[in-house]
Amino acid sequence: MSRLANTKRITAAGAALVIFFAFLSGGYAYAKAKKLNMTYIYFGDTRAFIDNVDKTGGALDTVSPSYFDLDSHGNLVLNEITDQAFVEAMEDRDIRVVPFLSNHWDREKGRAALANRKDLAGQIADAVMEYGFDGVNVDIENLTEADREAYVDFVRLLREELPRRKEVSVAVAANPTGSDTGWQGSYDYEAMARYSDYLMIMAYDEKGEGEQQGPVASISFVEESIKYALRHIPADKIVLGIPFYGRYWKVGQSHGGYGIHLNKVEELLENYNGRVEFDEFAASPRATINITPGDGHVSVFSRRLSPGTYIIWYENEESIQYKLRLIKKYGLRGAGSWSLGQETGSTWGYFHLWLNGNWFVDTYRHWAQDEIADMEEKGWMQGVSSTHFAPDMPLTRAQSAAILVRALELDERQDTGSFKDVSDQHWARREIGIIEEYGIMQGKGNGQFGPEDPLTREEMAAILGRIVDIDDRDREQVFFRDVDSGRWSYEAISSMSGCGIFMGYDDGTFRPLDVITRAQMAALMNRISPEIE
Repeated sequence: MSRLANTKRITAAGAALVIFFAFLSGGYAYAKAKKLNMTYIYFGDTRAFIDNVDKTGGALDTVSPSYFDLDSHGNLVLNEITDQAFVEAMEDRDIRVVPFLSNHWDREKGRAALANRKDLAGQIADAVMEYGFDGVNVDIENLTEADREAYVDFVRLLREELPRRKEVSVAVAANPTGSDTGWQGSYDYEAMARYSDYLMIMAYDEKGEGEQQGPVASISFVEESIKYALRHIPADKIVLGIPFYGRYWKVGQSHGGYGIHLNKVEELLENYNGRVEFDEFAASPRATINITPGDGHVSVFSRRLSPGTYIIWYENEESIQYKLRLIKKYGLRGAGSWSLGQETGSTWGYFHLWLNGNWFVDTYRHWAQDEIADMEEKGWMQGVSSTHFAPDMPLTRAQSAAILVRALELDERQDTGSFKDVSDQHWARREIGIIEEYGIMQGKGNGQFGPEDPLTREEMAAILGRIVDIDDRDREQVFFRDVDSGRWSYEAISSMSGCGIFMGYDDGTFRPLDVITRAQMAALMNRISPEIE
């Protein structure tokens, strides 16, 4: 025990407070609250809208189609794509329809709307009730601090006009620098939140058309925007907007930053052998493509791309996942996206999982999905790839050594490396040396550690016995019919099961030679983590 004198230790009494589970015998421990997943719909018609919603595989809670426009006098105009059939189709899918009201960046129309706010609020309420919409999302942009109070009053009037069951939400400009003038100054976060279900932060267009090239939404821009919002409103009133588009610049031209859908970026990269570099500081990808005179007609929207070199800042799976992590980090209400149909085909395979803190596609609805997510977030366990955790794969002894070294924050004292089957190039050589030096894990005899051998239940019990302080007053006497007092691991199994840390099976067995899976290790480490940290 003297070798563990300077390490963190866990008391059985403390661990028992958090371990109310039948560990390793199955059972879903708890479910975390589902995050809101909303998206704007702008491009296409009803058929395209429905097709794009269906491609999400049931990931969405709310869709905000572009139904509510304004005339020059600030009155509501239901545009030509407004369709009751879409509302009915979404009802069948249990998805809320909350149209967004937009001035499409027209300042005069926006100000006319605020001047006409009482009548406009009534017009919107009437349309919501007539069509069976689930509320309204207000997206009036390009105003200034001069419009701040009138804007808040308009949101207040909407809340008064609409029944409580109907949503009132507002799309607000990202404000990473805390500006109180210009476009950012038109939004009083605190006051608007009093009358809204949530504010959807448009955390994009960090660089826009006409500006020098740069990311659409760098991770620092997004995180500072969240921090500003949290100084004024609670986390459950914040929905983080994520862009499904990029912007491109032609090298040598003075004007650029034109919008491009992510699925179009993917197409260009494939067709023109594009080169992608991931900017670690911005946590954003930057692509370079070259179009030659022989490539024929190449266009983005209605804009033709002439021969030359193009730089594209955009979003990919990695950059979007960075942003989704912030939602969990700050406990935000959920995510919004601009806009449905611009994303790549692979987006919804991970988006709603990462939004809810489930970082791996093979852990969705797994009994240990929350524990696995917590372990990955802490950095104690990692996936076998960026998208897979392999929860039911046996845990190797090398993997367990690495996990324990990270969790217990053990430092290397000297270069041991005493095992014949652990080469200098082995990925876990350092961790195996440390864990052996502290006496937490031992070799298998004859100078062997067995790094790729699976860890058994009795080996895990013995490991726990070396890092958990057991007070006899904290433990009950537990007997297993397949573990007698002469077995080498008997004392460790008895101690761990007696204090409620390591349970047996309903048939009275412990099954000491069964292997530990990666999911089971995540569950164990998660439940003792309050005493480790």
